[in-house]
Amino acid sequence: MDTLDLARWQFAITTVYHFFFVPVTISLAAITAGLQTAWYRTGKEKYLRLTKFYGKLFLINIAMGVVTGLVQEFQFGMNWSDYSRFVGDVFGAPLALEGLLAFFLESTFIGLWIFGWERLPKLVHLGCIWMVVLGTQLSAYFILAANSWMQNPVGFRYNTARGRAEMTDLWAVLTNKVVLVTYPHTIFAAFMVGGGFVAGVALWHLIRRPLVDKDVFRSALKIGASVVLVAGVGVAISGDLQGKVMTEVQPMKMAAAEALYKTEKPAPFSIFTVGTLDGSKEIFSIKLPYLLSFLATGHFDGQVKGINSLQDAYEQLYGPGSYKPYVPLTYWTFRLMIGVGMASAAIALWLLWTTRRGRAPAPWLIWLAAPLPLLPLIANTFGWVFTETGRQPWLVFGLLPTASGVSPGTTSGEVITSLAGFTLLYGALAVVETKLMLRTIRGGLAGTDDPPETSPDQPDKPLSFAY
Repeated sequence: MDTLDLARWQFAITTVYHFFFVPVTISLAAITAGLQTAWYRTGKEKYLRLTKFYGKLFLINIAMGVVTGLVQEFQFGMNWSDYSRFVGDVFGAPLALEGLLAFFLESTFIGLWIFGWERLPKLVHLGCIWMVVLGTQLSAYFILAANSWMQNPVGFRYNTARGRAEMTDLWAVLTNKVVLVTYPHTIFAAFMVGGGFVAGVALWHLIRRPLVDKDVFRSALKIGASVVLVAGVGVAISGDLQGKVMTEVQPMKMAAAEALYKTEKPAPFSIFTVGTLDGSKEIFSIKLPYLLSFLATGHFDGQVKGINSLQDAYEQLYGPGSYKPYVPLTYWTFRLMIGVGMASAAIALWLLWTTRRGRAPAPWLIWLAAPLPLLPLIANTFGWVFTETGRQPWLVFGLLPTASGVSPGTTSGEVITSLAGFTLLYGALAVVETKLMLRTIRGGLAGTDDPPETSPDQPDKPLSFAY
């Protein structure tokens, strides 16, 4: 592989690895805040115990997410300096807002929340975790705004003398039609991961330790499974809207997602397709008539452009070359994203049904404890692989080809060295994360007393870590 291929592999590996932690952080922050709110409003000890239990798991995850996220920044200078130079003026504003506003907000209040137990009034302490939730949401939005500009560049002008894009309208970047549909879709998908995590951990305890904190973990199971179902509906609705916007701004991605080579009106939705190894021709396919037209245009008789016609149009617009993504990868990641996500929602619904009216989960359901949080996480990963590979051969759609973004002075040996180093580092971090998570999960709920309200008459207590 040449330097470009190695750089792409490195960025893909580090990005996918980092994104394992992102949806868990986004969703667990809000779920933990919801549990603490329930404790504040009802005074029930079970909600306090669940808050501290899942709050500790949230803290372990966010710490690992921050560490792995820092690596992403190094690659922009190491392997993708031409890309950084091209997008720097546009990306500067949303990424600065993410770092200076969202991340600082998140990190400040998470510190107050960690050390504020028994030191801050209950309502103030509750407000701290909700500020963390706000920080995670703002962080996600600003980062997605930057990514959406790569999918649909708006609010800029191209400086021919400097060979770079320069932002002219920050509001246009922050209200890009792509980010307006991508943000809710990503957040709902993250909540499927968090809900599955909460339910999966609770299910493990209910089966392996049925006599220990049974009522508490039954509540956690219901909460987690319900979050998965509600978020699943949100994913379906926002995904439908996202598909229509994607067809408008990136028709080649939609055509590749369906392996649609010829323009059709109406267009069927392919459930299963077998094509040539290079993805250039369809051999066999099972299809549902009219469905793709509705997904892409909102009308059952709408026209969907095919790969071949779009390739001809792009050659006339951008010059000779291939403007098709790798169709097999795009096609199957799109279906696996949908299929695995639907399986997650189905498992959550089944768990709610089998444990209704106080029924204990069957022992063999222990096999669902691990897949329940992993399936939506896998679906998230397939979704991002589809989003990024379906945009190829562009880094910035219609403006900057991927081959033009790699650092000109970087050698294959340098990329291999850094790739090996990152892989070893991430492997070690995976072991640490897994051990910490499993140890905390197996430890179960700690007994806890209702923290008293502080008052000015109380002597100062030494600052201590609440976990």
